[in-house]
Amino acid sequence: MRRLVRSLIIFALAVLLIPYAIAPFYRFVNPVSTPMLWRWATGKRVERIVVPLNRIAPALRLAVIVAEDGSFCRNRGVDLRAIREAMEQSDEFGDARGASTITQQTAKNLFLWEGRSFIRKALEFPLALWLNLVLPKRRVLEIYLNIAEWGPSGEFGAEAGARWAFGKSVRDLNPAEAAELAAILPNPVHRSARIPSVLVRRLAALYERRSLQFSGLDACVRGP
Repeated sequence: MRRLVRSLIIFALAVLLIPYAIAPFYRFVNPVSTPMLWRWATGKRVERIVVPLNRIAPALRLAVIVAEDGSFCRNRGVDLRAIREAMEQSDEFGDARGASTITQQTAKNLFLWEGRSFIRKALEFPLALWLNLVLPKRRVLEIYLNIAEWGPSGEFGAEAGARWAFGKSVRDLNPAEAAELAAILPNPVHRSARIPSVLVRRLAALYERRSLQFSGLDACVRGP
């Protein structure tokens, strides 16, 4: 019995450590996300065209940072202040909004599962810190923009999202279109940039305005 328990513990630890072992290779390898794998496993459609960061419209890079993680260039993968503020504004931790950084969302999409739970958050925190340690900020954002779900029928990544919503490449997006794509990121199944609701238009206008006001928020990802 002890041998079985020991074997199970060793196996569980090995599974938990696998993401830490493979994350450094994502400097050079384009990863897939767990939602993509799940859709493939269940026979559902997945559309993704990987594009490098320098082929993604700067307006989208900035709009996503403005919408998702304004401290992206400054934080170390997690933003404890944002988490504390979100918890103070919520009766329950599961109802908190806006607390996850782009790095945390990248870690979740790469290695974890959807939904909210203390267990997932407990696993997500150290993974985000590790990603921030082993990957440059530019690469973290590049991965995120290429694995985020951006459409209702298996459109993953900014290129697929831009083509579905606007019929154009992500490199050709204007600031208004970029802001609309950023506005649907929390729930691309129920929010649409193709047929934007009043809420999406309102959020997009806010993100476009803030992109002009805080144009330096993407300083760490600028470059060739």
